[in-house]
Amino acid sequence: MTTLISIRLRGLAVISLLILGIASNGTAASSLRAGVARVNLTPPLDMKAALGGYGARMSKPAVGVHDAIWAKALVLDQDERKFAVVTADVLAFPPGFKAAVIELLATSGWSADQILLLASHSHTSIDMMALHPGNVFGIPQAGIFQKELFEHTVGQLAKVILDADKDLVSISAASTTITVPDRNRNRRHGGTIHDTDLTVTRVDTSEGRPFAVLVNWTAHPTFMDAEDMMFSGDWPGHLQRTMEALIAHGVTVMFYNGAEGDQSPVPPPDCGSNWERAERYGREMGIIAWRAWEKIQPQEVRAFGYHTETIVLPKRQSHPDFMKTGGAEYGLNEGKMKDFLERLVPAQTHSTCLRLGDLVILGVPGEMAAQLGLEAKSQTRQITGAACVTIGGLADEWVSYVLPAEEYRRGGYEASMSFYGETLGNTLVEGMIRSARGLK
Repeated sequence: MTTLISIRLRGLAVISLLILGIASNGTAASSLRAGVARVNLTPPLDMKAALGGYGARMSKPAVGVHDAIWAKALVLDQDERKFAVVTADVLAFPPGFKAAVIELLATSGWSADQILLLASHSHTSIDMMALHPGNVFGIPQAGIFQKELFEHTVGQLAKVILDADKDLVSISAASTTITVPDRNRNRRHGGTIHDTDLTVTRVDTSEGRPFAVLVNWTAHPTFMDAEDMMFSGDWPGHLQRTMEALIAHGVTVMFYNGAEGDQSPVPPPDCGSNWERAERYGREMGIIAWRAWEKIQPQEVRAFGYHTETIVLPKRQSHPDFMKTGGAEYGLNEGKMKDFLERLVPAQTHSTCLRLGDLVILGVPGEMAAQLGLEAKSQTRQITGAACVTIGGLADEWVSYVLPAEEYRRGGYEASMSFYGETLGNTLVEGMIRSARGLK
């Protein structure tokens, strides 16, 4: 009799669990599926695409390809919800760029709030201002719009999303965050705050085959300088290739930067050229990330959601230091500045966030200082309970450097390239937190 009662109780427990698993629309939530793809973003050399990142290059075209630059997409799909994370080995995306990608995808059912574009910020890649249709100024230091390059890049970004959406498989996933000391630093004079979190997200097929990896680390890819004129993904490119070689099985590794506005990599000991230093740093960081990846045990993803929050930005304005730093580098003067800001930086922006199991990515549309990024991550952990919270820096569009009020007032290069006054940092953090609260 005791055995019979026990069996009946277990049966009731199973039924109860099934009832609890029923979604609010009356159907059980299906398992999460995913697709992944990559496309080569490197423009043909006869396109004469300019390299971005340094005004001293004067919009001169690249002279060769040191290593190819790539765009990679991970499409996530569950029931009626679909989302694409796209990483790209580029400097940044200008306002209006994502809208052009969405226009190409509209007939396939994609909308802006279903896509998160994340640039690595490589300074040996496509010039952001060469991709900005509003850039009518023709200033070589600031970058010159190239219509052919714009259409090429928009087309490749749309293609990689469509390719990733073709063959979806059931997946499991999990993330881990480890501390990596002495590999990045605060580059502002006297700055001490830096983000030492390295977050790795492992995505496997439900059969256990390595499928995709997301890696988040916070540092400028600036080993090369203005005289290095070949396309390259800098150290993030080497990180991705190193992990793909170590993991094998055709895995796709995708890198996205953090709140890197005041963060630089700590260079390895003198080992030759800028190219060699970038390779060594990327390989070493790739090995560290791979070791973290090995310890992750993917699980069924029980939390999947995304949300986009519109953010009205403060009044556009130039910093008092601008003409001494950014203005001098990019060939601007007081007379051009008002028109420059109105045409090239937006009055409002947005933050798109993604929840994937124990990972939350907080999208920030610019180069945020690490102090603000750490604050946003801490608040989001409290709100969501997610163990691994990351900043997706340079998300969807570049609006500005983003600094705490006291750092904006202190001035310097980063402050001079912040175009909304001292309240911008708080405005964006508040918007990111609203976005995190909207995750479902």
